[in-house]
Amino acid sequence: MAKLRQKNPRTVRQAEEVRGLEHLSMDVAVNFSKAAQLSSHIHNVCAEAREAIYTREEDVKFWLEKGVDGSMFEVLPQGSDLPELQRCRQCPERWRPCMCSYSLSIEWYPCMLKYCKSRDAAGRLSSYKCGIRSCQKGYTFHFYVPQKQLCLWDEETSQ
Repeated sequence: MAKLRQKNPRTVRQAEEVRGLEHLSMDVAVNFSKAAQLSSHIHNVCAEAREAIYTREEDVKFWLEKGVDGSMFEVLPQGSDLPELQRCRQCPERWRPCMCSYSLSIEWYPCMLKYCKSRDAAGRLSSYKCGIRSCQKGYTFHFYVPQKQLCLWDEETSQ
């Protein structure tokens, strides 16, 4: 990896590949007090969000297959379960349940090796590692909140 170090690490970079926007439905709540089974980092990373740790149902299925205690998970109501459930952005009352959205964009990250082509002494084309390809990726997380008051940033975004 030392050979692939960036020449100008402080340069603002543009991604060479845009990997699009992924919508993720965070339809399961995780009990903070039991979450250490999932990762030893959860208590540090999620300490301020004790009551609002979410994951996807497909992730829960994976962890259950690995033997994790299922009692730490609680399936949340979804928009299809409750047709009257509005998106928080459209909900007029702060104390009403709604579907919250949070968007995140990773503007630049190393995603794969970059290969360059050259010709050897005999004139044959060959490829060699010459750097790291960069990518951009966006995510929008959708999840249930018991009151709009827990999703005030959703008022500021437009989608």
